[in-house]
Amino acid sequence: MKQTWRWFGPNDPTSIDAVVQAGVEGVVSSLHHVNSGEVWSMEEIAKRQQEIAHFTNGTPSGLEWDVVESLVVSEDIKKQSGDFKKHLENYRTSLKHLAESGITTVCYNFMPVIDWTRTDLAHNLPSGGTAMRFDIVDFAVFDIFLLERPGAREDFSPELLESAERRHTEMPEAKKSALVQNIVAGLPGSNEKLTLAQVREHLRQYDHISREQLARHLTDFLSEIIPAAERLGIRMCCHPDDPPFALMGLPRVTSTASDYRRFLDMIDSPANGVTFCSGSFGARHDNDLLDLIDGFADKIHFVHLRAVRRDTDSVPCSFFEDEHLAGDMDMVAVMAALLHEEARRREEGRADHQIPMRPDHGQDIIDDLKREGGQPGYPVIGRLKGLAELRGVMKALQHVEYGL
Repeated sequence: MKQTWRWFGPNDPTSIDAVVQAGVEGVVSSLHHVNSGEVWSMEEIAKRQQEIAHFTNGTPSGLEWDVVESLVVSEDIKKQSGDFKKHLENYRTSLKHLAESGITTVCYNFMPVIDWTRTDLAHNLPSGGTAMRFDIVDFAVFDIFLLERPGAREDFSPELLESAERRHTEMPEAKKSALVQNIVAGLPGSNEKLTLAQVREHLRQYDHISREQLARHLTDFLSEIIPAAERLGIRMCCHPDDPPFALMGLPRVTSTASDYRRFLDMIDSPANGVTFCSGSFGARHDNDLLDLIDGFADKIHFVHLRAVRRDTDSVPCSFFEDEHLAGDMDMVAVMAALLHEEARRREEGRADHQIPMRPDHGQDIIDDLKREGGQPGYPVIGRLKGLAELRGVMKALQHVEYGL
C-alpha cells in the first residue's frame, strides 16, 4: 500500500517538511476553503499541488497530491433541492480539472448535515495521552437537552434516557458548551461551521427525507457523476458514515455492507468504489472487516487505518480512538487481506494495483499535548506512531509472504 498523510494546507501546523520526515510517499488533501457546490478551479488545484511539492524553503519535496479528501457533496445534492443541478454540473467540472491535473482518486461521503462526529476531542487515557471519543450518553444529552430536537427522546432506550437525564443535571455549563462545539462546529472534512439554530433548520429540511429516499439520492448522485469519472479515469471512493448509525433522527445510508452493496451494484463501474475506513466500519460490532474487504476488494480505492474500542456491542454505542494496533479489530489480519488484494491486482496487470492508505486519526501524546492549532484527531506524533506501527506490520507481512 502507498503510505500517505493527510495535510490540511498551508495553515496546517504540520509542515510539508515534517510530512517528508515522516517517510510518507504521498499526500491526501483538499481545498477546504472552497465552499461545497462550487467549482475547484485549475488555478487553486495547481496552487495546492505546488504547496505540497515544495519544502518551506522552496526546494522540491518529492511529494505529490495523490488523493482528494474530500470533494464535498453539497447538502442541496443530498436533499435534491435548491441549486443541486448546478452543483452536480460543478462537481463534474471539478473532477475534470482534477483529472487534467493528474489527480485521479477522490474520496467523498454522503452524511447529511454533520460530518464525522465525536462528543469529546480530548478523552483522558491511562497513558496520560488523550483520544477522541463518541459517548452515546453525552450525545443523548446534546440531542435532547441542548439541541432540543423534537422527537429526540423516542430515539433512545429507557436506560439511555435515564442516564442522559442524570448526566445533564450534573453537567457543568462549560462541559455543555464544549459538547455543542465538538458536535456542530465542524470537524476535518467539513467546510461549514454550524450553529445550533442552523442545525435545527437543516434538520427541518430533512423532515420529509426517509432513509430509503436518501439512498435513492445517493444513487442519483452517482448516476450523474460516475459516467464522467469513468471517462476521466477517476476513482470515486465513498467513505462510510462515522459513526455508522443514525444520529439526530437523520437517515444514514453508508454504514453497513448491505448499504454499500446497494449503490455499488446499482451503479456498476470501476470508477464507483469504496474508501475502506477500518475505524468507521469498526464502530459497529456487526460489520465484519475481513468480510467487507473480501466482498468489496476490487472496489477499494483508498484505505484509512485506525482502530476503535467500543464500550458495548450495541448499536448505537460509545467508543474511543484506540492505538492503531489495538481496539476491537485485528489490524494485522486487515492489512494482510489488503496486501493480498494488491497482489491479485498486480497479477491482473491493473495500473491501480497499489492502494493508497493513510494512518487515520491518532492519540495526542508527548508534544501533541502542548501543540495548538492542529485539526482534532490529527496530531503529528500520534499519527507518526501509528504510521510506524502500520509500516512495520506491512513490511513484516510482505517479507513473509512475498520476500519483499
